[in-house]
Amino acid sequence: MSAPLTRIALCLPVLAIAACSNLTSKTPESPPRTEAATVTTEGATASTATTAAVPRPTARTAAELNTTTQQQRTAAASAPATQQQKLGNTVASLGDPTQPGFWVKTPLVSAEADGRIVNPANGKSAKVRLIPLAGPASGGSQVSLPALQLIGVSLTDLPTIEVYRG
Repeated sequence: MSAPLTRIALCLPVLAIAACSNLTSKTPESPPRTEAATVTTEGATASTATTAAVPRPTARTAAELNTTTQQQRTAAASAPATQQQKLGNTVASLGDPTQPGFWVKTPLVSAEADGRIVNPANGKSAKVRLIPLAGPASGGSQVSLPALQLIGVSLTDLPTIEVYRG
């Protein structure tokens, strides 16, 4: 082997070891940092305002992205206090997981309103904010991560759910 190639061949293991030691010397990541945010809509009453923490930008897991409290989850799972109007069924998919709170973006509404979604497969439901989504009424809907978890849906499933207003 020529002298330059020998030098390169001897340097490669040293560089590889240096790169590996750099990976292990990192300090553990600090716990997720969240910031409080109040999500309200124009004309919303105190009962429709949702206060939730915004996940930090580096959140990677569903647990880090779901910043709702146990109290918020309990309130969202409670039985409806008033009569509700069924708007229809829709195929649900995971919406923006960094958007906090319980909501569904659906073409079944033309204006924001309080509502509920129900998973007919298990009967679980969640109080949500209904947000208009452009498209035909037969189009699918985007559901918040906490709402999907509350109704017992896997984040990768595309279940058909029932949507109610009121």
